[in-house]
Amino acid sequence: MRSSSSASVRHSSPPVCLHALRAGFVDTAVEHLMVRKDFQAAFDICEKGLGSFMNSDEQEETCFRHGELKAALCIVGVQALAELNQWSDVFTWILQHYGETVKIPAKIMQMCILLYFKVGEQAEVQEVVRTWLHCSSNMSQSGYSSVAELYILHVLLPLGQTTEAIELLEDEMGQAAFTEDQRQTALSVVENYNAKNEPPSYTVPESVCVQAEARSSVTTPQGSLARWLNSVVRLLYRTLSTVSTNIRSHSLRRTFLLLLLLYLLLIRMDPALPSACPWILRLYGLFQEMWNTMFGPNYRALC
Repeated sequence: MRSSSSASVRHSSPPVCLHALRAGFVDTAVEHLMVRKDFQAAFDICEKGLGSFMNSDEQEETCFRHGELKAALCIVGVQALAELNQWSDVFTWILQHYGETVKIPAKIMQMCILLYFKVGEQAEVQEVVRTWLHCSSNMSQSGYSSVAELYILHVLLPLGQTTEAIELLEDEMGQAAFTEDQRQTALSVVENYNAKNEPPSYTVPESVCVQAEARSSVTTPQGSLARWLNSVVRLLYRTLSTVSTNIRSHSLRRTFLLLLLLYLLLIRMDPALPSACPWILRLYGLFQEMWNTMFGPNYRALC
């Protein structure tokens, strides 16, 4: 009798020792992550602790304590990767230890959704979470509803995938994840999101469109021509002003002034505007005075 009991103790002692060893890995990794801020060391400890799960038998894998410790090491490892700015390697690393997406615990899926939402890369996690939610064996997990909620709020809505969000709430996944009241509340949230992000739709009156088209078709060529002539005259004016010190002929300057006045009268001023009348009269007086100065002596000599 004593020998059988001692044999059972020896048979049960290795898993207990392994659980204690793995719990020690978790504690040490958390200390390096939270206290010492040594993220690389924390990740290395998680890798070492997860290595002890590689040769686990089927009976050990079904143990609740086994799954909790493995998930805890993965969660600390994900946090360490995020701190090391290696968030893009998170899912690849998790799949190394779980093999398939559908076998990932709900706690880890929740953390991954929040991580990818924080870095603004929700599209990277969308397909993975969708596959996980469609697995019927995951619907019985206690964290299934939380994963579905985070998937809607932090993945689908930021990506504008409101149609998929509504479909998820109305099919079997929504029924498994939420109660009827929760589904109605979530549908209201999605509808409000659509209302806030929908661009305002209004029709422009046809008369306004016709007037705008007519105005653009009429004024645009004249405006461009006026700007072109203006730039040409300004360039010519700057050129003549630069060389004016070397020009002794006053007739050339007066000729240029005459061209400038003609340009102002014919191009720049709109005679139809009442405000242009004083300027036209003033320019006309200057033009008459310049004419008398330039050609008056010749006219008097002929007389």
